[in-house]
Amino acid sequence: VASGLVASLARPGGNITGTAFGVGGEGFAGKWVQLLREAVPRISHVAALMNSANPSSTTAVKEIQAAAIILKLKLDLLDARNDATLDKTFSAISASGAQAIIVTGDPFFSVNTARLVQFAASKRLPAMYYSEPFVIAGGLMSYGGSINDSWRRAGRYVDKILKGAKPGDLPVEQPTKFELVINMKTAKMLG
Repeated sequence: VASGLVASLARPGGNITGTAFGVGGEGFAGKWVQLLREAVPRISHVAALMNSANPSSTTAVKEIQAAAIILKLKLDLLDARNDATLDKTFSAISASGAQAIIVTGDPFFSVNTARLVQFAASKRLPAMYYSEPFVIAGGLMSYGGSINDSWRRAGRYVDKILKGAKPGDLPVEQPTKFELVINMKTAKMLG
């Protein structure tokens, strides 16, 4: 809705529908901060990476800010949208004294999974990511809607559309299954 792809989740209109898995915040971003703090109680300073060119980052940023205030965490919001700004973000995190990282949902970050995970590992920073592939690549933890469950539910929509349903009449489905994924090897390495 924020990006203008659909008019509303209940009635997307046009020729589009599907399933979402909550990568843009929508209640997840505040939980990312909370879970990261629960996993690493000693942290007091967190750096959050976002892409301000992505309309959904606004929701995530507001939720992260609210959670940081409640948990009394110093928060650095860092904007990265291309390779050059990502390199500057890495330098800023290194210089800031941040003790942990949160990577918000964005396709640019998905493309740079290996770089993001490698950076966190090189600095020995616990990191919370928005989806499981980061944890599979060696990141510490992720929390969000199940991507696999979203794909399964999308398959049902394909069936409905092939049987004549209009995509714009099918609501965009929200996550129904949530996953907290922790890489135990990385957790042990971080102590």
